[in-house]
Order: sequence, then C-alpha cells, then structure tokens
Amino acid sequence: MIENIVKKIKQRQQEISSQVEKLGAESNKLTIALKALAGLAGTPAKRGRPAGKAAKPAKKRRMSAAGRAAIAAAARARWAKIKAKGAAKAAAPYKKRKLSAAGRAAIVAAIKARWAKIKAEKAQA
Repeated sequence: MIENIVKKIKQRQQEISSQVEKLGAESNKLTIALKALAGLAGTPAKRGRPAGKAAKPAKKRRMSAAGRAAIAAAARARWAKIKAKGAAKAAAPYKKRKLSAAGRAAIVAAIKARWAKIKAEKAQA
C-alpha cells in the first residue's frame, strides 16, 4: 500500500516537472515574440540626448564695460572699508604674555613629581 502511494507521488512529481519544462519553453517563446514586436514598433523613447548629437556650445556671456566698472568700484570700496578697520587694529600692538617665576616653579615641581612616580613604579615592577 505504501509502495503504491510512493509510486503515485513520483508519477505526479514527473508530471509537474514536465509541465514546468513546457511552461519554461513557452515563456522563452513569448519573450522572443515580445522582442520581435518591440523591434517592429520601434525602440521605446529613451531619456536624454539622442546618440550622435553633440550638445550645442553655450553662448558666451559678455559683460559690458559699465558692468565691469561697477563691479570693480564695489570691490575697491569693500577693500577700502576692510583696510580702514585694519588700520585701527594695527595701532594697538599685541602684548606678549610671560610666564611668572612662581608659575614656572609650579610646572617644574609637577614634572619632577610625575617622573618620580614613574621611576617608583618601574622600581616596584
């Protein structure tokens, strides 16, 4: 009885696999047909510039002499304003800071303490 069931399952499996093969072949045929139809209808519109056509060179923009003069005058005015502010700052020279003797002594003491600690740790190890 179990043998009959196994035999039927195997037969059904073969039927299904043959149907899958037939469907695959049919799918391939349909794909070929679609490609042929697409070729007859022409290629679908592509985005962008068509092949072989170069972009037109952009027209060169030209500035009038009056426009250039106006820009140059504005730039000179900006620089004059910046230089006027800079002259006021240049009048007060930068005062260099110095380290006091007590501050230097504190730094030296801290360094000596640090090295003493490191040497003590090495001695213990």
